[in-house]
Amino acid sequence: MTKNILLFASKSQSRRMLLEEALISFVVIDQNADESECDWGLALPQLVLNIALHKMEHAVLPNGMHEGQICYVLTADTMSHDKMGTIHGKPIDRNDAISKIKAARTGSFLCTAFCLDKKVWQSSLEKKESGKWVVEERITDVVSAEFVYIIPDALIDTYLDNTPYLDVSGAIAVEKFGNQFLKTVHGSYSTIIGLPLFEVRQALEKLGFFSLNLIA
Repeated sequence: MTKNILLFASKSQSRRMLLEEALISFVVIDQNADESECDWGLALPQLVLNIALHKMEHAVLPNGMHEGQICYVLTADTMSHDKMGTIHGKPIDRNDAISKIKAARTGSFLCTAFCLDKKVWQSSLEKKESGKWVVEERITDVVSAEFVYIIPDALIDTYLDNTPYLDVSGAIAVEKFGNQFLKTVHGSYSTIIGLPLFEVRQALEKLGFFSLNLIA
């Protein structure tokens, strides 16, 4: 029996790792969203949700193969703010990463938002057009967590040399090598990594993703 398809519009290796470890099958697709077009004056929870929705609107979807075909599309975004209220996204360079790492020592509040669409393919009556994906159902959620992350000055360079710091929010990767610097977590650990797996799985289940998928 054919499995449902989860199209994951994300460049994050950490998020892909979470889905793989959860045995949730997916196919990576591109998204060409320009995050600078979003309203950065919003509060952190609304900002990450706005960006996740923006990514969904700019996901590059393959054409459907037949009328009524179903696919599932997932996007996400993660950001944090420090105790001073400064919002931290991905660092622009090594110096910016060092600044963000030091700011996290006193504690950070982090939000990860996701958008999950169940889409159906509608064939076009016009021969010049192939058809389009139409949103049948959509679930969005924002999950927060608080954490303290402390890298001693003497180990920052070692951390940066062993971590894809330019690809993670706040330059903080709490998995693998970076796990040893995570002092406390209040909330979802997977949310800090980049995807709230409990809530994502609930959303997938609610939209019927697992109806044809057998996983351990």
